Amino acid sequence: MAVELAAVRLLSPWFGTSLVVWTNVLEVVLLGLAVGYLAGARFSESRDSGSKLVMVLFAGALFAGWTPSIAAPVCEMFLPSGLALHDAAPLLSWGSLAAGLVLFLPAAAVLGMVGPLLVEELSRSGEIHAGTAGGRILAASTLGSVAGAFATSYYALSHPALGVSRTFILVGIALCLCGLTALWKVRSRRKTAMGVVGLIVLLASSFQTELQLPELSEGVHQLAKVESVYQTVRVVEDTRFDSTYRYLQVNEGFDSFQSVWSEELGLLGEGFYYDDFVLPLWLSPGASDWDLLVLGFGAGTVHRVLAGAMPEGVRMKTTGVELDEDVIEMGRTWFELPEDEHELVIHSGMDARFALNRLTGGYDQIVLDAYANQVEIPPHLSTVEFFTLVHERLRVGGWAIANVGGFSFDDPVVQAIAATLASAFESEVLVLRVPSARNFTLLARRQAYIPIPGKPSWEVGPAGRLAIGRLLDSRELPGGFQLVSPGASLILTDDKNPIESLQLQSLRAGRELLHAGL
Repeated sequence: MAVELAAVRLLSPWFGTSLVVWTNVLEVVLLGLAVGYLAGARFSESRDSGSKLVMVLFAGALFAGWTPSIAAPVCEMFLPSGLALHDAAPLLSWGSLAAGLVLFLPAAAVLGMVGPLLVEELSRSGEIHAGTAGGRILAASTLGSVAGAFATSYYALSHPALGVSRTFILVGIALCLCGLTALWKVRSRRKTAMGVVGLIVLLASSFQTELQLPELSEGVHQLAKVESVYQTVRVVEDTRFDSTYRYLQVNEGFDSFQSVWSEELGLLGEGFYYDDFVLPLWLSPGASDWDLLVLGFGAGTVHRVLAGAMPEGVRMKTTGVELDEDVIEMGRTWFELPEDEHELVIHSGMDARFALNRLTGGYDQIVLDAYANQVEIPPHLSTVEFFTLVHERLRVGGWAIANVGGFSFDDPVVQAIAATLASAFESEVLVLRVPSARNFTLLARRQAYIPIPGKPSWEVGPAGRLAIGRLLDSRELPGGFQLVSPGASLILTDDKNPIESLQLQSLRAGRELLHAGL
């Protein structure tokens, strides 16, 4: 279980943690165990099954302990650095499977051999029957799996001195100790010495091995990195342009980011979808107090953008919900995230839907920006039940606004989420294309009209034109927006939600469009 749980985290910087990746890791581990059970059954027929058990334990220690050292080159082999997102689409599924087979199949197969060999050793001792021995081994291994799962998830992966790489090292050390115990039972001095040497090598390597992440582009350098409870998080700084930008990357393998920082508050400019989150403020004339809720707060980009681009006289109170507490710490250290609770309240360590169920509501604007691993929208944050809950937490006239990735207005993800949002709000949804980006912005209102680009409702007055005129104009361009009605496409529900397959379809469709030059 420790290898299985850490395996997903080891692959996540390249392939993410989608259901496809989890499935591939589970398939590899189960296949390895099946192979190991058969091989262990064959080896147990040998007279010297005890020595073979020792060899298997030390082999497992070797495979587990050195897996992090080869992870980067193996993943790079199946998902080369610098590959564009649309070109990487086919690799997300079979690439993660191929990398998993190379990295984890040997360890899983070797560990699968342990059970049959132990059963044989106990049976040959003459003290218990084979069935009794098998039952005890299964019970012990299951309890060990429970302990391994808790220790890995709640301690090792999130401990600042351990993390992913040293979790594998700890597994290797544990297997070495088991091997030494088995050696003591078979009384082999030479092999005991070999085991001690192997244990020393693994202990020494634990201070040298560190999880390698996908390479950064030239002109981009890393400022900080942490392996949190949920993911690998790093902050990078980009000095390739006139302005300096900092990006928060969460398991990012395609030069993308989750949050962005620039030296000035306010709009970030073309290519950044965060600027669209300012629109409800300016398209709601007469607002004086503005209650904002951000689901997927990240390092605070939405708050910084709106704080620097508000209409004069508007007082904003922001509530943020962020699952990963380490992301908030990164925001305070590198993204100038304010600590004034009168201006900003952050609920960290909790899921967005969990928090939304417990917040009392009355918001003027709810922002959904909960992407993970470049392309993944959490399924439970894309359903009609979830958007109905968003609707209930808004004031009359309040805005729901969401960031969705896609390659065109016909993109299956864009259409499905827009139609689902429209069904929950029982009104049309405005879909805006973000220029120079693979993003679309979805806007819906509770019991109020949606302003349409180019119409009188899209006008904001002289002050608004001065502040966000270029943003408004860019969304008025031909092909820059679309209205989606309730039921216009597939409606996603908690019971039936194929969002992950839609995301793969989106990537494949985007690849075809780009290769066709469209």
